[in-house]
Amino acid sequence: MPNREPAAEQLNSYKNANPNPTVMTTGTGAPIGIKTASLTAGPRGPMLMQDFVYTDEMAHFNRERIPERVVHAKGAGAFGYFEVTHDITKYCKASVFQKVGKKTPVAVRFSTVGGESGSADTARDPRGFAVKFYTEEGNWDLVGNNTPIFFIRDPILFPSFIHTQKRNPATHLKDADMFWDFISLRPETTHQVSFLFSDRGTPDGYRHMNGYGSHTFKMVNAGGDGYYCKFHFKTDQGIKNLMADRAAELAGSDPDYAIRDLYNAIANGSPPSWSVYVQVLPVAQAEKASWNPFDLTKVWSHADFPLIPVGKMVLDKNPDNYFAQVEQIAFSPAHMVPGIEASPDKMLQGRIYSYPDTHRHRLGSNYLQLPVNCPYNSKLQNYQRDGPQCFNDNQGGAPNYWPNSFNGPIELSKFLESAINLSGTADRYATADEDNFTQTGIFYNKTLKPEERERLVENIANNLKDAQEPIQKRAVSNFEKADQDFGNKLRFALAAIKKKTGFLNNGTVH
Repeated sequence: MPNREPAAEQLNSYKNANPNPTVMTTGTGAPIGIKTASLTAGPRGPMLMQDFVYTDEMAHFNRERIPERVVHAKGAGAFGYFEVTHDITKYCKASVFQKVGKKTPVAVRFSTVGGESGSADTARDPRGFAVKFYTEEGNWDLVGNNTPIFFIRDPILFPSFIHTQKRNPATHLKDADMFWDFISLRPETTHQVSFLFSDRGTPDGYRHMNGYGSHTFKMVNAGGDGYYCKFHFKTDQGIKNLMADRAAELAGSDPDYAIRDLYNAIANGSPPSWSVYVQVLPVAQAEKASWNPFDLTKVWSHADFPLIPVGKMVLDKNPDNYFAQVEQIAFSPAHMVPGIEASPDKMLQGRIYSYPDTHRHRLGSNYLQLPVNCPYNSKLQNYQRDGPQCFNDNQGGAPNYWPNSFNGPIELSKFLESAINLSGTADRYATADEDNFTQTGIFYNKTLKPEERERLVENIANNLKDAQEPIQKRAVSNFEKADQDFGNKLRFALAAIKKKTGFLNNGTVH
């Protein structure tokens, strides 16, 4: 058919690239004579257990679904490169930033956060923005979102927060009480919730949104000087969002809208790109700061910490196979390279543990040997052996213990992480009251245009209306603390919805 989009033409593209079919085989490579009939005793007889063609097919089929990601289950992937356009070696010694013009292969996965793998791409949800750099010093994963902040600042709250995004354990339905009860009880969520219910809560596909490392990281230069930093990916296609009604319409008519848009753009020769920047803060200055530079619920002022250009990321290749290269790709903030290190950011510290842990559960202990995850631009040499699904040569006859006297791989002190000065009493420090509202007020008054404020209030009200009235009041109070006008308009919008529907939220007639 003429004028079909590339995604719809994928099978024809394969056929044209492979004009001569090959012989079908079993999983052991043995050729198959017929694949449309099982081996039976006579035309009506029972099946024979010796039918390996059947058991090989069915046993694999029974196991072909791996566990779904707990979060970021629905997503799209693409490949390309990162190119250095500006010299930042005075801040960072990582090989990826070695010189202007240097190109490093990358793999990127975009995703929604809370929904299942079959959910709609246009749901109101943060978007995951994960980048894997295949550097000569190992793989570096920058695992962020399309927002520079997050809902919470202590990782122990993360499972509870995600549970409120999922389904009620009794009804198996999304539950406004669950979501807004948690949100209103943890006022540090107010800033991110305001982002979420603004226009940017429903980006127009993945090409028209920014990406952020979100966390504070630490860069170290060749002289050992440390700089805390934030990473920013600014879309070169321009920010473009879907209004709530259009997003809802697409959720029904084209729930895979964002995946399709990205695939077709690359296939049509219009590779999307992002300009990459950093903000930097010298370690010595951070230690004297009156504010917490490691608080994930807050941004760094661009006036105080201007964006420094670094490079450009281009995505110019679609995956050859979704499962192998997108479903099995595994990102972790723990995957760093010399010159890029962790900061005291509590959420980052929590993710450094949780991400590799969930990958080992979902993909197996050797998940880093999968082609899409392996550090193919550097040589893997360690003392890890065996385990299920060992895909490589298991490092041959090299010794599997250290230290040894038989020329196994050695350590080099030049790759040591930078020293960290630590002090303080070990305790469980509450983080609920670390100025939860100032930046939300700035976002409402200075970042958003008047018409965007109106849509923000409308979007919150249309969601919050389904929660119980005491929860509504508590949520409105939080927004009111961020800005009086914000709270007043939200209160008025909720009252207008009640008046229009003629019902109270407990189901009784008003």
